[in-house]
Amino acid sequence: MAKNNSSNNEDYSKYVRKFWKIFGIGFLSVILFFLLASWGVFGAMPSFDQLENPDSNVATEIISYDGETLGKFYLENRTPVKYADLPKHLVDALISTEDERFYEHSGIDSKGTLRAIVTLGGSGGASTITQQLAKNLFHGEGSHFFLFRIVQKAKEWIIATKLERQYTKDELIAMYLNTVDFTHNAVGIRSASKTYFGEEPKDLKVEEAAVLVGMLKNPSLYNPASQSEKRRTLVFNRRNTVLHQMVKNNKLTEAEKVKLQKEPIKLHYTPESHKEGVATYFREYLREYMKQWLKENKKEDGTEYDLYTDGLKIYTTIDSKMQKYAEEAVDEHLANLQEQFYIDQKNNKNAPFVKLSDAETQKILERAMKNSERWRMMTEEGKSEQEIKASFKKKTRMSVFTWKGEKDTLMTPLDSIRYYKHFLQSGMMSMEPQTGYVKAWVGGINYKHFQYDHVQQGARQVGSTFKPFVYATAIEQLHYSPCDSIRDEPFSMPKGKYGIDADWNPQNSNGKYLGTVTLKKALALSINTVSAKLIDRVGPKAVVDMTHKLGVESNIPEQPAIALGAVEITVSDMVAAYSTFANQGMYVKPIIITKIEDKNGVVLFQPKVETHEVVSKDIAYAIIKLLEGVTESGSGARLKWGGGGGNGYDRMTGYPYAIINPIAGKTGTTQNQSDGWFVGMVPNLATGVWVGNEDRSAHFKSLTYGQGATMALPIWGLFMKKCYADDSLVYKISEKPFERPANLSIKVDCWKAPVVDTTAVDSTAIDSEFDF
Repeated sequence: MAKNNSSNNEDYSKYVRKFWKIFGIGFLSVILFFLLASWGVFGAMPSFDQLENPDSNVATEIISYDGETLGKFYLENRTPVKYADLPKHLVDALISTEDERFYEHSGIDSKGTLRAIVTLGGSGGASTITQQLAKNLFHGEGSHFFLFRIVQKAKEWIIATKLERQYTKDELIAMYLNTVDFTHNAVGIRSASKTYFGEEPKDLKVEEAAVLVGMLKNPSLYNPASQSEKRRTLVFNRRNTVLHQMVKNNKLTEAEKVKLQKEPIKLHYTPESHKEGVATYFREYLREYMKQWLKENKKEDGTEYDLYTDGLKIYTTIDSKMQKYAEEAVDEHLANLQEQFYIDQKNNKNAPFVKLSDAETQKILERAMKNSERWRMMTEEGKSEQEIKASFKKKTRMSVFTWKGEKDTLMTPLDSIRYYKHFLQSGMMSMEPQTGYVKAWVGGINYKHFQYDHVQQGARQVGSTFKPFVYATAIEQLHYSPCDSIRDEPFSMPKGKYGIDADWNPQNSNGKYLGTVTLKKALALSINTVSAKLIDRVGPKAVVDMTHKLGVESNIPEQPAIALGAVEITVSDMVAAYSTFANQGMYVKPIIITKIEDKNGVVLFQPKVETHEVVSKDIAYAIIKLLEGVTESGSGARLKWGGGGGNGYDRMTGYPYAIINPIAGKTGTTQNQSDGWFVGMVPNLATGVWVGNEDRSAHFKSLTYGQGATMALPIWGLFMKKCYADDSLVYKISEKPFERPANLSIKVDCWKAPVVDTTAVDSTAIDSEFDF
């Protein structure tokens, strides 16, 4: 019996030894597996520097003067936030739902892992928040092949433990929420908050935070912006599950949960797009500006910053509220005026083109075809010109712009070109004369459909808005004053003078002459013969030199006709030039950026102000007083009226304006009413507005609607009314008079005729300009 017991013990010991041998080999194999994984044998592991600065494709953020985000440049729409910017209930919801023992483990939840192994994943996965962060940062979703997933899981564990040593728990929470893709171009909690609820993360309500945390399980499946009723029910239930988890973890009371679970999901869905949102034209101009900046301002290692992934912060001069009011003013007025344009073109068989031959019309349409995206794409596909032109005559379904929203329709691409030629366009810019800070920039009516920027990209004829440059030259060189008299009478310049090849006989638009008038009255009424006489006395070259000193970069011919505005200048240059007079004769180049920082807040760039003296303070003030005459008794006087109105006033959007403080400004209208201008100033803000069709051959048929006082001035008036009505503006717009220089040497206080009740006078008699 003793022998048998000894034999049994030996057999038992053999199995025990074999078990420990297998266990030891297995245990050592697991350790070796993790060591090999950490050494990078199964694929590169992040270095210490990468853990310190994980590459997370951070979007470049465009920030307004008053601290609002205007937009972003991104591959992934990601803007990191710090833990301090996260509301407590968002963090509570996250931990309660995704990782209940987050503050207890060091990256790996042993209890959760053991449970997952025992149940073979039936009770859910065991990934901690730190492991999910490791996955998001360093390999994303990864492979679905079983063996590869085991390797990736091991790497996640190793990276997670390193992250836990490297960062605090709060930092890990913030990093994780900054890396999650919430779909719809929203990467990270800040983009998601803005996209789905139109709020900063700190402003999220408990139920809103629960929706976003609920998305983490499956962002596509639990997306609250889904139009599917079934999907919306899933989102609703998932949110309530998160609220239940918060109660379970003592982060919410049962009563609060019951109340919140009854609340419907209220979205403020505002997906971010490069072609939509606020300041779209400005943002596109800024993108082009940054291309050159990136080449000239490189990193310490000599490489270029990436505008889309390096998380730069561009602090701009744009005031978000003023930008909003500018866009609203353009939209409201042009939507109104566009109705009149359609009425004006009703019986025009070649609409919107006026007095244009078939051959000339065909040239315009063909040029538009060749500049279109359709033409470019078909050319790249190897299509012949004949095939491409034929495609423009085939009806196709498309979504077109209307002032009442996009409209789905069926038309030929060629018809759509003619359709879009009908639309009145606009360019508008506001600038602080003393600093050059651009406060508002509206390059057109809708960036998605019209991507040409009429502020900086497009120069148009300026009409009578050029005349102040002529007057400034005359006052500087001939020592005139606004109160000096000059004869408004027929004027002729003989052939050969200043190189002209024929006699020049400028006419006033109404064919009438007023006799002796002051310079102030001549500019107020935009009298052509007076401008012609002044350029005759100083010479075209002196006027061109003055205009270039005022910052205008256009090529201006040294011809007498420029006195009447036959010159193409951008809105940006016109605003900067006029601002010189408001800034006591000092030109300041427009500035759009106050500083650029890297993603760590290090300042990379601050612009230098470019400025030079153009005229003396006395001359600048004299021009201001001349321009004030335009809004006191000339074509801009309607800005001050508190009532009345006449023919065409149903299209004076925002009228009456009743802006009683001093305004210096000038309207302008070009030949055939192709361009309407108004540049207006108060002491600390200059704003220029241009309105016209894309093609000069498309225009109003009469001055009633086609003059600058009707096309452009209402946008200025409406914009200023909105700004003055908002006491919360960070930038306070002056309502005071322009500063008068001490010991002024130029007479500016002219005799004034008795005040007439302008409300009883027909508007066209007062407002029409002598522009041509």
